[in-house]
Amino acid sequence: MPWKVLISLAVLALAGCAATGIASDRSARGAVEAYPPEGRFLEVDGHRVHYVEKGSGPDLVLIHGASGNLRDWTYDAVDRLAPRYRVIAFDRPGLGYTPALSASGDSIFDQADLLVAAARQLGADRPIVVGQSYGGAVALAWAAEHPRHSAGLVLLGAASQTWEDSLPAFYRLTGGPLAPLANSAISALAPESRVQDAIREVFAPNPVPPGYAAHIGAELALRPATLRANARQRASLKAEIAALLPRYPALDLPVELIHGEADRIVGPQIHSVPTARAIPGARLTLLPDVGHMPQHVAPGVMDAAIDRVARRAGLR
Repeated sequence: MPWKVLISLAVLALAGCAATGIASDRSARGAVEAYPPEGRFLEVDGHRVHYVEKGSGPDLVLIHGASGNLRDWTYDAVDRLAPRYRVIAFDRPGLGYTPALSASGDSIFDQADLLVAAARQLGADRPIVVGQSYGGAVALAWAAEHPRHSAGLVLLGAASQTWEDSLPAFYRLTGGPLAPLANSAISALAPESRVQDAIREVFAPNPVPPGYAAHIGAELALRPATLRANARQRASLKAEIAALLPRYPALDLPVELIHGEADRIVGPQIHSVPTARAIPGARLTLLPDVGHMPQHVAPGVMDAAIDRVARRAGLR
């Protein structure tokens, strides 16, 4: 959403903040009613984690990207992979139905710690970890911080290197001092057409799969607390990746990277190409005419990469 539109929404909220707050609360409740938790909950040191588990075979953990939730995986990947793997999809902290770990923002390392503990509690002591976009950075932190508890990685359009651009205005607004006001306005007033445009932008240049928009529960990402958590995670991501970069050459596990050459959100030449060079034995697959969502546009490529990691890790 253009920053000028967001500023306008914040001004509207300031003019009638009580009414907007009520509308925002109703919008958040409506999102929960329309898209209730699909899975179950466990607790890690008193912190609730929402997850979906299905299938049997080698353990496979799926980590979604920014502004998303585990429904990105339950759209079709969980059911497709369950006959061959024990699939566990998590809501990351602050998104979906897993609460944020802290008010100041949860680093990729904090998130990895939580999800490793949650996976181990489920008996997945050494899973293959699949991460898309921001979730790829969490997957890399998982492997770096917990090498004994990761059998291999599959990274899909993953944010894995630093970049030159500054933080977009959207995240500065939704994570900054005006966040309570702005996020209430966005939650209450964001039109459905803009939500659909955002989904199309994530998939571009590829079409959105049939039924995806209805399944994903994008409205869950528009809840005020979720907007703020997502913005704060995004704001600190570059520095966290900078801290992670020196550890890539020491990663000692099978790693597959898949990246659409037409990805305009996380550029492959900035991210996956140098990352594949830095990680010993990593294999990179570049997909022509594919954007930021290879897990949906080229699911067979993702599945084949998971199978290769499983074989290389001695799990098959």
